[in-house]
Amino acid sequence: LSLTIIGVVAAITLPSLTGNINERTWNTQRKALYARFSQAVALMPSLNGYGNLTEDASGSVTEDTVAETFVTAGLSKVLKINNVCDSDHLTDCGIPAKLTARTSVIDFPTNWTSLNSQMKSTSFTQGGVTWQYSMINSKAAAFETQNGESIAVFYNPMCKPQPALLKGTVVQPYVCANFVYDLNGLKGPNTFGKDIGIVTALYSTDSSVVAPVIVKLGETNMLFEDGMKYCRALDEARMPNKEEAISLFVNKNLSGLNPGHIMTTSSSGDISRILHLDTAVAVMGVLIKSTATAKPFCIKRN
Repeated sequence: LSLTIIGVVAAITLPSLTGNINERTWNTQRKALYARFSQAVALMPSLNGYGNLTEDASGSVTEDTVAETFVTAGLSKVLKINNVCDSDHLTDCGIPAKLTARTSVIDFPTNWTSLNSQMKSTSFTQGGVTWQYSMINSKAAAFETQNGESIAVFYNPMCKPQPALLKGTVVQPYVCANFVYDLNGLKGPNTFGKDIGIVTALYSTDSSVVAPVIVKLGETNMLFEDGMKYCRALDEARMPNKEEAISLFVNKNLSGLNPGHIMTTSSSGDISRILHLDTAVAVMGVLIKSTATAKPFCIKRN
């Protein structure tokens, strides 16, 4: 009888204990990986200009060496890398064929538009104002680190420095590189927010590196102040800053971010800190009234 009781208690508590241990391990690994990436990117004089990327008049890519060149000629000089794989052999670097995103199981992204269909050349007009940008849909490459992480790299060789003013600025041209990492390679659970996460590098010079981890999405629309309080009530959570909001947008198919508005850590009246999303474009610095509401994205920072 005693052994039966012990067995039942163990069966109930063991999965929870194992999950907690895994979560602590992943948190430690995420922080260490973010620290290494931040240091590496800071050592690079510029994040743009690597490799060749061209497309024909129809929009079909005819040459694409950018992501792999960015790794071999750029990152490998400042980061310890074991193995590099091109877009056709991502699994050779431990990248899983599928992953569990925040809302569904998806194929692992292999180019910019499979992260977010809006990451391509387009123009968009609203209220008599037209926003447009040019971006070629380059393929991902991958590499493995000496610490055992598998990293998929999405690279924009034409990214720009941070603008002096973000009012009405389309954000895609300022995204230089996006990394989707798997902390333990092909080993499970291959789930976004657990062993799989994101790191985004913005601005070609004086770059900013962010790695938002989603804690919770609010169930209802809230005013800015209420959203701030909602996130602060969660453990280690807060609203994203503007770069973290852009990272969530870039990785839309992983994060589950939907069109609308995403509030950030500054006041709702600060137009440089509001990200407006639509089906065709994301614009930073659109004036949002203080009475506007949105579902708050609560994240934690590595």
